[in-house]
Amino acid sequence: MPRPAQRVVSLGYTSHDPLLALGVRPVAVRHWFGAFPYGVWPWAQRQLGDATPDVLTGEVSMERVASLNPDLIVAIGAGISKAEYTVLSRIAPVLVHEATDSAYGTPWDRMTLTLGRATGRLAQAQELVAGVRAAFADARRRHPAWAGKTGVAAYHWSGETGAFIGADTRARFLVELGFRPTDAVAALSGVNDFYAPLSPEDLSPLDGDLLLWVSSFQTSPDLVALPMRQTLEACREGREVFAGGVLAAALSFGSVLSLPFALNGLEDDIAAAIDGDPATPVASAREAGLAP
Repeated sequence: MPRPAQRVVSLGYTSHDPLLALGVRPVAVRHWFGAFPYGVWPWAQRQLGDATPDVLTGEVSMERVASLNPDLIVAIGAGISKAEYTVLSRIAPVLVHEATDSAYGTPWDRMTLTLGRATGRLAQAQELVAGVRAAFADARRRHPAWAGKTGVAAYHWSGETGAFIGADTRARFLVELGFRPTDAVAALSGVNDFYAPLSPEDLSPLDGDLLLWVSSFQTSPDLVALPMRQTLEACREGREVFAGGVLAAALSFGSVLSLPFALNGLEDDIAAAIDGDPATPVASAREAGLAP
């Protein structure tokens, strides 16, 4: 029986999260965004410990990957080309997304289980997945009134406003909590689509029982000043939640480690936003300047 992989290069922009959750410290990680050491965000820093992986930025350097002498290359969520895959396969076995998924569309649970099998830690991967699913189930039990309500994860940056849709991790986060997209947003969702820009003159598709803005505090003044946002009932009735900074990143990573972090940080605000009383303060919306 072949020995489980020991020297893992993580080329996926988020694949180091499930590897670290499994106790596998990659010899190299792919930097996505943010200024945290080694490209590892707060929810995974404990698992990183004192490891010092190489940080790969920009285009994948085949020479640099080869110099690390890996016995497994994780390219799920890396967006590599067929030509790159061919070269990388000469260095070490390469894991890529399944044919049924888009390049960046592997669900967090499937990625965790796949990496568990590849590293000889399937039982641990199954426990991790079960733990996250239980966390969402517990949240749904704490808030049974959320079931069937509409919720939209939205963005606003560089003058564009839109909704996260379909299999996107930010959209799926709300589904895991019992929400469903508005009919208008559901109509925008394709199998492999992640977001849909909206006309600046009509933001009504965003007007659900809950409106979760996933952005950054640097862009919140632009969002506050967005004229058509004021036409939304969710805005006027205080049903907005703002996920900025680390929480926005946690939702964007959508990993076995970041999802519980996001749930812990957003649950109270979501409850406050849709408790039926517009006067209930929503801390994140107030901090971002969105509170009515």
